[in-house]
Amino acid sequence: MNKAYWIAGLVAAGLGIAGIAQANPGGIGRLSFEQLDTNGDGRLTRDEMAARGQARFAKADANGDGMLTADEMMAQGRARMEQRINLMIKNRDANGDGMLSLEEMRANNVGDRLFARVDTDGDGAVTAEEFASAKAKWRMHRAGKPATE
Repeated sequence: MNKAYWIAGLVAAGLGIAGIAQANPGGIGRLSFEQLDTNGDGRLTRDEMAARGQARFAKADANGDGMLTADEMMAQGRARMEQRINLMIKNRDANGDGMLSLEEMRANNVGDRLFARVDTDGDGAVTAEEFASAKAKWRMHRAGKPATE
């Protein structure tokens, strides 16, 4: 039962934060300042950001009871995943066949760039220490804390 509450808490927190992306499935990086500044005063307030989160929560709360069930959270997660997958296919499908080949998946070299970031000494191999360091930085980033060098 604790695991269910933990997962529900994470999803609820994610929905709150993801509320800023309600108008655009790409996240905050793809939203304009004007979309977030709902009162048009040239400033983003916590209330404006909270309103986005509340709207996202309300959208996920399919039965409107003010509570999110596992089914509602799964439905919201599936919808977001579907949006991301469709966007990925749209952005990477070079030949327009609606499918992604291995070459199309690799076209933007994300894997190579990630490997280069983890291979901090540039020797073409990742050591256990480099891996642990990268993993720790990723965890700090996910927690919203600045990474230490």
